[in-house]
Amino acid sequence: MRSVLNPLAFVAILGPMSILSLFAADKNQPEPVKGYPEGIRAVTYPCPADQSEQPALFWAPERIDPQNPVPLLVTLHTWSGDYRQAGGEVKYAEWCQQQDWVFLHPNFRGPNRKPDAMGSDLMIADIRAAVEWAKSQAAIDETRIYAIGVSGGGHATQLLAGRTPEIWAGISSWCGISDIAAWHAQTLNAGRGKYAQNIESALGGPPDSAERKADAARRSPLTWLENAKDVPLDINHGITDGRSGSVPFTHSLHAWNAVVPASERLDEKTIEEFYQSQEPPTGIGEGKNESDELYGNRPPLFRLEHGNTRLTLFQGGHEIVHEAALNWLAAQRKGRPVNWAPPKVGSLSVTDDDKQSGK
Repeated sequence: MRSVLNPLAFVAILGPMSILSLFAADKNQPEPVKGYPEGIRAVTYPCPADQSEQPALFWAPERIDPQNPVPLLVTLHTWSGDYRQAGGEVKYAEWCQQQDWVFLHPNFRGPNRKPDAMGSDLMIADIRAAVEWAKSQAAIDETRIYAIGVSGGGHATQLLAGRTPEIWAGISSWCGISDIAAWHAQTLNAGRGKYAQNIESALGGPPDSAERKADAARRSPLTWLENAKDVPLDINHGITDGRSGSVPFTHSLHAWNAVVPASERLDEKTIEEFYQSQEPPTGIGEGKNESDELYGNRPPLFRLEHGNTRLTLFQGGHEIVHEAALNWLAAQRKGRPVNWAPPKVGSLSVTDDDKQSGK
C-alpha cells in the first residue's frame, strides 16, 4: 500500500511560506497582471541598443500553425503610463484574445519624463526590439503587424510611422502630440504645467536653447512624418481636445500636413480658425464626412484622405474609439492598397472611462 504524507506534517517540514512558494512555482501558470484578462503575462526582452532587458506585457494564442501565422498588435501606453497601465489599454488585450492576435504592450522607457523616454532613440530601439522578440516567440504574419496608441501613445505611433515605416501594415493614432516644443508652450498657457515639467525633465530644461529645441524636434513626429507616406496611417482626434482634454487637435492637423504633399495641406490660417471655432472649414474635405458606424456615438465631423493617410476629427475629446481603430487595422495588409471602408469583424464592450485612457 502506498503511504501518503499527512499535509500537516508536510507543512511542519517545509514551513507555511515554503509550501506556498512550492505551489506558486508552476511556470506554466503566468502570474496575473492586475486589470488584464487571464493569460496576459509580464515578460522581458533584450534591447541591443543599450544591452538592456526591457519589460512588456505579452500574450499569444496557445496554438499557432506556422503555416498560418497571426497578426501582431503593438499597443502603446499613454504619456504618464507604463507597460502595466490598465485603462483602455486592456481593451487591446481583449481584442487580441478575441481575434487570436498576438498582444504586445512594451514599456518603451516608461512615463515621458526622463531623457530615455519621450520619443528618444532608445524608445524607438525598444519597440523595434520588442517586435523582433515577439517574432521569435510566435509565428507572426509580417504583413499584419500593427501599432495603436492614444495621447502619449499617439505621439509614439506617429514617431513609429516616420522612423520605422518598413515594419507596419497599419498604424492607428489617436490624439497624439506631434510637436513637443509647441505642446510645452500650450500646456503652460492652459495651466497644465505638469506636462511642461515632464518635457523639461526629459530635455534637461525648457525648449528655449538651440540644443534643446533641436532635441525637442528630434522627439517630435513632425520631424519624421514625411517618411510615412507609404504606411497606412489613420490619424484621429476629438474636436473638443485642447479644451476638455490636454492636446489641441491642431497637433493632428499638423501631422496630416507633415505626411501629405503641399497640394493637400491645410494652411495655418485655416488650422487656427478651425481650432478657435471648432467648425470644419467649408469647401475642404466635402463628401468625406459621411456616417461611419464604427465610430458609434463619436461620429466623424471632418475627414481628409490622401493615399495611405487619413485624418478624422470626431465628436469627442481626448479619447480613442476602440472599435473604429481595431476594425480598421484588421482590414489592412502590408503591400496591399489601404482599406478605408473596413467591415466590422469584432466588437468590444467599452465604457466612456475606457475611451478616455489618454492621460
